[in-house]
Amino acid sequence: MDRTEPQLLCSVDGGVATVVISHPAKRNAMTAAMWRSLPELLERLAADPVVRVLVLTGAGDTFCAGADISTLRESAGEAQALAVAAEEALAAFPRPTLAAVRGFCVGGGSQLAAACDLRFAQEGALFGVTPAKLGIVYASSSTRRLVSLVGPATAKHLLFSGELIDTERALRTGLVDEVLPDGGGLDGRVAAYAGVLASRSQLTQASAKEFAAGRRDRDAYWTGEARSSGDTAEGVAAFLERREPKFTYTTGSTGPTG
Repeated sequence: MDRTEPQLLCSVDGGVATVVISHPAKRNAMTAAMWRSLPELLERLAADPVVRVLVLTGAGDTFCAGADISTLRESAGEAQALAVAAEEALAAFPRPTLAAVRGFCVGGGSQLAAACDLRFAQEGALFGVTPAKLGIVYASSSTRRLVSLVGPATAKHLLFSGELIDTERALRTGLVDEVLPDGGGLDGRVAAYAGVLASRSQLTQASAKEFAAGRRDRDAYWTGEARSSGDTAEGVAAFLERREPKFTYTTGSTGPTG
């Protein structure tokens, strides 16, 4: 495999799937083919019961510098539709998702990071939402997701100006959840935290993910899942026996929808 070609790389280890955005020539900018391939890749990973957590990151020292602008010359509308479809597929992934960000996280990169459940960043990373620099109407779903993360004022600042913000401001406004020091702290923290997530109950995680996304019609469904899953009994037994629980509930490939 030629790793200089624009592509999404994927590996699974210890229940953690790591998807790497790789386009070294253009700071990991997403091509149309990469946007198209992401939903398909996520569908395969969601169908794999071994996968309990998804980590999205970028190759080298950059997360993703956005969409490959050369693709916008043909059809900006089509390119945006591909980006939104990939973003929605990531948001709907049925298990916890974590963006590990270093360097530039701009435009489409910010869309993907925002679609993850959590975002950890290395000190010095820069974030920007840049449609105003290109005269593009940012999708309503993407705008709502951004507002839910950072609030309307910061969302407007990012959208109106297209200016980049640093990790300090990103942390303060809720765009990122943790900032790790430069020099290797990010990889270690992400690996450790992903391991924690992989050891927890998917029943709890999947229901929480749905409810946090605003789903209000699935209480009875999740009550039934809890009764039949065995996770609650295992969790209580493990606590009383002072051992690590072995949860067995696995979400289906359809995943939650908000």
